[in-house]
Amino acid sequence: MAPQELASLYSQLRSEFSLSSPDLKKCGTLLSKLKIGLVEAGLFVPQADASLDDLLVTREILEIGAFWSIRIKDVPSFDRYFSQLQTFYTEFSSSLPPSPRQYAVQGLNLIRLLTQNRIADFHTTLESLQSDAIAENPFIKHPVNLERWLMEGSYGKVWNAREEAPSEEYKFFVDSLMGTIRNEIASCEETAYDSLPVSEAAALLYFKSSNDLIQFAQQRGWQVDLVNQTVHFVRKGEEKVAIPKKQMIVATLEYAKELEQIV
Repeated sequence: MAPQELASLYSQLRSEFSLSSPDLKKCGTLLSKLKIGLVEAGLFVPQADASLDDLLVTREILEIGAFWSIRIKDVPSFDRYFSQLQTFYTEFSSSLPPSPRQYAVQGLNLIRLLTQNRIADFHTTLESLQSDAIAENPFIKHPVNLERWLMEGSYGKVWNAREEAPSEEYKFFVDSLMGTIRNEIASCEETAYDSLPVSEAAALLYFKSSNDLIQFAQQRGWQVDLVNQTVHFVRKGEEKVAIPKKQMIVATLEYAKELEQIV
């Protein structure tokens, strides 16, 4: 691919993705073409002798790709872009000026680890970041707060954090976290209650409408009584254990006879 064509595609991608409502399909097509061009130019896996401008352009393309992946809800694609960006954020950190998107991308990676329940990886990754970023940068503070609230069981704070997300991409992962939390709460409800009013069940599960609760109940196999507005829970995994009464009585009598003989 000619350098002029690569530069044109890069310009189109920047222009389209900067729109308030970008055409994500078009961005995906541009990203695919740009990755081919970067491979042909030897920039997709950067070398130490690459020019500063080429490295900056490649880094920005990969960062846009990471954000685009979350916009289309493709987490594996985000993982691939993030892995490629790690080279720029670590090996080239001394030769490249800091990226204004770096903490946003790293914060998204942290919250991704939370949604996958990879708590050990979360803390390991957090330790690799600068302490001032953890304390002050909103993109890093957001997943740090989420992790603390999850450990505390403060699910209401996790729910409210959706509206406090530092960017739209973060809301995707918060929604994913809430899905996990709802299933945990649902399991507790199945154990603790036989039934609940629809309104109370919806409030416990952080649903804003009864219709959302009904759809969730159907997925869990719960019975919803629309007339009486109640939800009846179906306990999963319960097994009835048959007690061998006759065998126990016989064994007890034999034991009593042996005791009499000893006395």
